[in-house]
Amino acid sequence: MRREFSAGGVLVRRLRGRWMVAAIRPGGRPEGLWALPKGGLDEGESSEAAALREVTEETGARGRSLGKLGDVRYAYTWDGERIFKIVSFYLVRYESGRLGDVPEEFRHEVAAARWLPLDEAPQLLAYGGEREMAKKAIAVLAAGEGNDV
Repeated sequence: MRREFSAGGVLVRRLRGRWMVAAIRPGGRPEGLWALPKGGLDEGESSEAAALREVTEETGARGRSLGKLGDVRYAYTWDGERIFKIVSFYLVRYESGRLGDVPEEFRHEVAAARWLPLDEAPQLLAYGGEREMAKKAIAVLAAGEGNDV
């Protein structure tokens, strides 16, 4: 079975006293399907660097890593071949940029980007592993309230 490695970011910020998370609707997906930004690792790139790059490419916003949240593992079939995939997710604190200002060369990948309330993300995100990463982000941020998270 072939293996694939990807990385993604749970990009968070405070808006009006509430934690928000950046979500994307991947190109070609139906309205209301929300996911976290993620993608493959470039040659020689660390998973953390890839997560930060993917966040910027797919949302238009930039942030700094607050550390790894965990891995999502699953298998899928592509052209008759079984593929085992591991996606490493990082908690990313928003620093700059405007959500939705996706660079031209990545607009085919992302149909929309928006801020969702982080406490609602476990219900709003489409994929189970990503819902678990949102729950982990909520726990990490709750433990760090009052710190510079």
